[in-house]
Amino acid sequence: MDLGYLPLLWQDCVGSLASCLHGRLAWRLGVLLAGALFANGRRTVTSWLRAAHVGPRFAAYYYFLAALGRRAELLAGLLLRHGLRRLPADGPVLFALDDSPTQRYGPHVQGAGVHHNPTPGPTGQRFLYGHVWVTLAWVVTHPLWGALGLPLRALLYVRKKDVPRVPPRQRCTFRTKLELAADLLTWAAGWVRSTGRAVRAVVDGFYAKRPFLRAAASAGVTVISRLRRDAGLRTVPTPPRDGRRRRGRPAVYGSGRISLAKRAGQQRGWRVVRAAQYGGVRAKRIKTFEATWRPAGGRIRVVLVREAHGWLALFSTDPAVTAEAILTAAADRFAIEQDFHDLKEVEGLGQQQLRDIWANIGAFHVSAWVHTLTELWAWDQPREAIGDRSASPWDDEERRPSHADRRKALQRLCLGQEFLQLTEGLALTPEIQQFVGRVINRAG
Repeated sequence: MDLGYLPLLWQDCVGSLASCLHGRLAWRLGVLLAGALFANGRRTVTSWLRAAHVGPRFAAYYYFLAALGRRAELLAGLLLRHGLRRLPADGPVLFALDDSPTQRYGPHVQGAGVHHNPTPGPTGQRFLYGHVWVTLAWVVTHPLWGALGLPLRALLYVRKKDVPRVPPRQRCTFRTKLELAADLLTWAAGWVRSTGRAVRAVVDGFYAKRPFLRAAASAGVTVISRLRRDAGLRTVPTPPRDGRRRRGRPAVYGSGRISLAKRAGQQRGWRVVRAAQYGGVRAKRIKTFEATWRPAGGRIRVVLVREAHGWLALFSTDPAVTAEAILTAAADRFAIEQDFHDLKEVEGLGQQQLRDIWANIGAFHVSAWVHTLTELWAWDQPREAIGDRSASPWDDEERRPSHADRRKALQRLCLGQEFLQLTEGLALTPEIQQFVGRVINRAG
């Protein structure tokens, strides 16, 4: 497959990533990513290879996927570095972490097991058989489209009871989701540290536990998350009244207990702030105060938010973070949920039909990196290029272009560039040009 029709951004990124692979295998990375971009129908690996016109050399790409999975840590870091250089450097770098399952079939899929189904659907299926991916996405704010998630890296969670079923040569060990998330966050902070920018992470309330919070503190990362209503909060220790230091280590936790329910039920102390959320500026009624919490290892900033259905509690492990920043980051966590939807519904994540555990890891990152590269390409594109509604007059012209819209726009661009290069110097009638235009629009 000729990669010369891909945008220069893709060529630069793919070249940078491929430079870390073995020289005999590096060229296959661009072919595989381009095949995943143009694949249609069920997104198995065979559909990738069919779209890339690999032909009889298909077997080598299955082995290449396993090698790619083993090198995903380094390649994802290079992609993050490239994105940091390309996108505007303004404020802290925000990451979102969460886990999501992908349903699989067959008893010989390495690392697969029975997991809780977060989206049972109309059938009420409480459990599913497949893989669970603890995923890290870089959350960026587009000036027009708001918060966007760029999935970079994921680690496969294998239940302790399923580890013995994985062949020993695959070097699979049991680690909890909290340990996997801590590993991902430490890895990301290491790549950002050289830029001098602060790092923040927004996570679901499940990850607001001691192992993850302590690992984030060691990596110098501020965590923003939900807080349980029955969290064991304590007051901030007060210094001695006489100003003299007592013997021993200074107190970290105060002696008084804090009840979030009582504070939320008290009508005094509420105030209205305006925070950027979900593509607009919204007014929120909040209370904010400092407290100490043992899982976080010290002081935190607590924000109580009054909603129509009740109240909820948010917190930041850095007390200096403002309430408005906490509200914005908590709303931006939705970007990784949107990523999971786009990866499964648009990129076809989980449809690759692979058994080897490292090949599955490699296939996940191919889908994630195609998603991220598409979003990076679309960052500077005009609205007309990625959100053309002329063929759908019933649609809302002001709606934010979806990831599927961006992906189709990139496909149309590549096909158009190929057509222009093939017909250079030829005199084509307007009828033929219009026909080719319709074919490109339909193919994209």
